[in-house]
Amino acid sequence: MTTPSPHKVLITAGAGGIGRAIGLAFAAAGARVHACDIDGAALDALRAEAPGITTSVCDIADRDAVRAMVQEAAAALGGLDVLVNNAGIAGPSASVETFDPEAWDAVLRVNLTGTFTVTQAAIPHLKHSAAGSIIVMSSLAGRFGYPNRSAYSTTKWGLIGFTKTLSRELGASGIRVNAILPGAVDGPRFQKVLEGRASTSGRTLAQEEAAALANQSIQRFVDPDDIAAVAVFLASNAARSISGQIVPIDGDSQSAS
Repeated sequence: MTTPSPHKVLITAGAGGIGRAIGLAFAAAGARVHACDIDGAALDALRAEAPGITTSVCDIADRDAVRAMVQEAAAALGGLDVLVNNAGIAGPSASVETFDPEAWDAVLRVNLTGTFTVTQAAIPHLKHSAAGSIIVMSSLAGRFGYPNRSAYSTTKWGLIGFTKTLSRELGASGIRVNAILPGAVDGPRFQKVLEGRASTSGRTLAQEEAAALANQSIQRFVDPDDIAAVAVFLASNAARSISGQIVPIDGDSQSAS
């Protein structure tokens, strides 16, 4: 694994799934890591496994909590070199016609506004870094339309625009900004997505799993460790000329349906 040149890393939603894998990968590569998450028990478990990782309980939909968390992270790490914007929620599976407007607002509040709030609070710290890097977690749903997942797909497309804009704004400060676009990631979260699809389509869970893999050239779901390896690379000196890019990790998926 590529050794990162920066050593002070903040990861949102870092206690489970992709975020946990990224935090452990950075820590294994010698970085200092601070993880925030809404799940305090999961953060306790993360610290038990990796005692060097510091943590904060934080709901990124809460602006005041986010500002306090970023300050706490920068204090714990002694600055900030890398921000991994990983936090996001899936929202319900429903057509646009039947989508609950409150659920729509909740997805945008976390996935888009939450990412904006964390990033805005982190930028002043990143400007003090000699190798600042922001990694934004978009999705396969940020490349394709995603039937019955309009709020999720809309936010993931929005994060691509956010990434491209940030890379232009922050390049003069030496801060690179890139997006990772995972496909179907193996784990409990994607199982819930498949269950939601099954309830909407009337097909079985096994049929939904087969349909998901049928969209991919590589016939397996993505391992979170694969995503973590790319995140470490993008924050490293080996990627010092890479910014404003979208990096799909999806087994060559041809759709998000």
